[in-house]
Amino acid sequence: MDWDNVWSTIAEFFSSNVWNIVAFFAALVIGIIVIKIVVAVLRKIFTRTKVEEVARNFILAIVKFILWLILILILLSIMGVQMTGVIAALSAAILAIGMALQSNISNIANGIVIVVTKMFKKGDYITVGDKEGSIVEINFLFTTLFTPDNKKVTIPNSTIVNSAVVNAGANPKRRVNFTFPVAYDSDVDLVKKIVIDVMTSNGKVYLDPAPFCKLKEFGASSIDFFANCWCDSPDYWEVYYYVMENVFNEFKRHGISIPFTQLEIRQLTGEGKMPYKEEPLPDRVEKERPVEAEPALKRAYEGAKKAIEDTFKKTTKKDKKAENPAQSEEKDKK
Repeated sequence: MDWDNVWSTIAEFFSSNVWNIVAFFAALVIGIIVIKIVVAVLRKIFTRTKVEEVARNFILAIVKFILWLILILILLSIMGVQMTGVIAALSAAILAIGMALQSNISNIANGIVIVVTKMFKKGDYITVGDKEGSIVEINFLFTTLFTPDNKKVTIPNSTIVNSAVVNAGANPKRRVNFTFPVAYDSDVDLVKKIVIDVMTSNGKVYLDPAPFCKLKEFGASSIDFFANCWCDSPDYWEVYYYVMENVFNEFKRHGISIPFTQLEIRQLTGEGKMPYKEEPLPDRVEKERPVEAEPALKRAYEGAKKAIEDTFKKTTKKDKKAENPAQSEEKDKK
């Protein structure tokens, strides 16, 4: 290999393109500085306007990509590369990548929907299908949850958008519901008092709306009381377990039993007596109802039709008499 020829070629290239090389490095340095300034300014603007972190990161990433792409095209143009071929190759590459990543593009689009509609935010406790947990990260491809037992669950954004999402942390307050079954011989008023006293004894329970407890239904083995109270969303489980444990303890302290499933059996010692009333069924008394409009109209129509037919018959008969007066007189005489 002729190294002298190689070095002479390189030297000739730099000597003949010195201003292009200077412009290349100048554009590179200026472009990097401009990109950093634009990104910093946008970041400050987003901080002041309190834009969601997911939207902020996405917009910054898009802006960086566009600015770097413009800078690369400018540098290639300075070096004398034909832009027509570069743009055609870039378009083909974007098309190929888009077809290969259709599902990811769908996730990105659905991620934009999640951010724009503000379906939920970081820290909310959500349920999607059979998955539930607290949101720890939202990006434009996936949403990551931590379950109560500290498992990490990653759900594609397209699945979230196309499913029913229950957001338990959307509002600052939540209602805690309870059902307490007790024995049939229990004092109803005492049960309600115990449940309400337990709920009001916890300072995390709101007094307005006031705690609620009422007899709900008669079960096969118990009478069931429905109760609820309101608390801050982060205190939901603490209030729930507090009320359950203390109601159970208070029931035992006041002698109120929670029955097991039971079946009552009775033995008949003689013929069973079937009680009945001696009086026969009363006579039917028809209820007076207003006359419906449709039958009335129908009767009016039938009456008008009959009157028209009678008039037509009489007119026809008179016309026949006028045409044959002799025959009509003979018929009348007969």
